[in-house]
Amino acid sequence: MLGEQKICFSGVQPSGNLTIGNYLGAIRNFSTFSEAYKCFYCVVDEHAITVRQTPADLRRRTYETLALYMACGLDPEKNTLYVQSHVPAHAELSWILNCYTMFGELSRMTQFKDKSSKHADNVNAGLFTYPVLMASDILLYQTDVVPVGIDQKQHVELCRNIAERFNQVFPDTFTVPEPIIPQNGKKIMSLADPTKKMSKSDENQNAIVYILDDRDTIIRKFRRAVTDSDTVVRFAEGKDGINNLMTIYSCFTGKDMEEIEREFAGRGYGDFKLAVGEVTADALAPVQARYRELLADKAGLEAQMKKGAEEAAYYARKTLSKVQKKLGFVQIR
Repeated sequence: MLGEQKICFSGVQPSGNLTIGNYLGAIRNFSTFSEAYKCFYCVVDEHAITVRQTPADLRRRTYETLALYMACGLDPEKNTLYVQSHVPAHAELSWILNCYTMFGELSRMTQFKDKSSKHADNVNAGLFTYPVLMASDILLYQTDVVPVGIDQKQHVELCRNIAERFNQVFPDTFTVPEPIIPQNGKKIMSLADPTKKMSKSDENQNAIVYILDDRDTIIRKFRRAVTDSDTVVRFAEGKDGINNLMTIYSCFTGKDMEEIEREFAGRGYGDFKLAVGEVTADALAPVQARYRELLADKAGLEAQMKKGAEEAAYYARKTLSKVQKKLGFVQIR
């Protein structure tokens, strides 16, 4: 640990417009950790390049993701907000941990299989070793807790395995982190195919609600959401579309499923879809307004990048130096 206060780490890729799944499953919950933990929140641009990126788009989205962090309530005075590539220790530790990660472990990663099938023309080594870089991100800061969506739980479990393996050879090197997965909204599904997770890379734009969608677009997308042939708003097996909409409504209103069922008793799906769209748009409106203010001040965002990188690098160097010394690397001052 970096001191008496426990450590929280998480990161978001700047590889596309962020969705309400990113917001409800991760970013919105980040600020709740600020009081109890020392928090490091990273724009993980190095992870983004496992898939080919247009350089100008990657640069723009890096600014946008940092602005969204702050617009969603992350106070730079209470959290360390920075860009991954600005702290070289992430990549340095990743190489070391590659040498303590088994090929078989990486080949079992579900996301590698999924992304390989989607990008069959670019199954690169970085895509394969992506989880080791993620482990380095986490372990660099002696992280205690990692707030993640359920789809990233497997990667955090691998991170724990790597830390424990390294600690067996070199005792007391890394803190072994715990994943924290929000119970409500832990996985927001596609509006077009509610058996699949909502993904910012989905080609069907009606399947996704972006954090920055305008009010009319949000309501239109929810009106078109796939449901079922029933007409009763209730949470039940086989009602994937309605279950997903009820989960989203619950996240934005704080109401549980029984309350939602009572609220919409005797009312059809049309009324319910409109209500979900309206509460979503209402919740995102202040986030969007703050985001536009922040993005207009490019110099301010760059100042935050510099400040955050300096803070993160201070802690990262401590861990990296400890690891290098234990390995037997010659250190010069």
